[in-house]
Amino acid sequence: MTDNATRRRMMVDTQVRPSDVTKYPIIDAMLEVPRERFVPDDARPTAYVDDNIDLGPGRTVLAPRTLAKLLDALDIGTGDLVLDLGAGLGYATAVVSRLAEAVVAVEEDETRAAEAETLLSEISADNAAVVAGSLAEGAPKHGPYDVILVEGAIETLPAALADQLKDGGRIGTLFADGALCQARIGVKADGVLSWRWVFDASAPVLPGFARAPEFVL
Repeated sequence: MTDNATRRRMMVDTQVRPSDVTKYPIIDAMLEVPRERFVPDDARPTAYVDDNIDLGPGRTVLAPRTLAKLLDALDIGTGDLVLDLGAGLGYATAVVSRLAEAVVAVEEDETRAAEAETLLSEISADNAAVVAGSLAEGAPKHGPYDVILVEGAIETLPAALADQLKDGGRIGTLFADGALCQARIGVKADGVLSWRWVFDASAPVLPGFARAPEFVL
């Protein structure tokens, strides 16, 4: 029977490295963090497959490849303060905690947020804090942030979140385009976000990030 440490190694060797993710801190973090502990119990047998893991309507644990490529493009440094939106049970938060100075995770499901806090404590992610609240509102009192990671797809970015990003800061998310998504990195300069495409992926649109319907006469 294959143990989870071996599964993690296989995940990195077959999903992460072949996707041109070569930064050692990301690889080391994904080898260390026990992904199986940060997914629902019934998903543990498939914790290391190359696919999103469902957390309910509009919510997902991003596929390892998707997360790794986003983190690679965000280029998180050891002095960065990171905002992680849609943290779920805290997997990406745990990975980011090994890259950044500190990470603030926002999860709107209070029960899930409490569980994430416990799981992060159990793996000694002492530089990670979990906030229960609206994903679209972020965590302004802890900001501004050097990096914002959005764990899911968006159709539009609330202005409140752009305001929480430092000038010169980076934001990584997936823009929904029909059934597919484009992973993009936004860089803030003089108060304006400029976006660039990084890769294609898939994820559901997060609650609070859908475009307002347009009324046609």
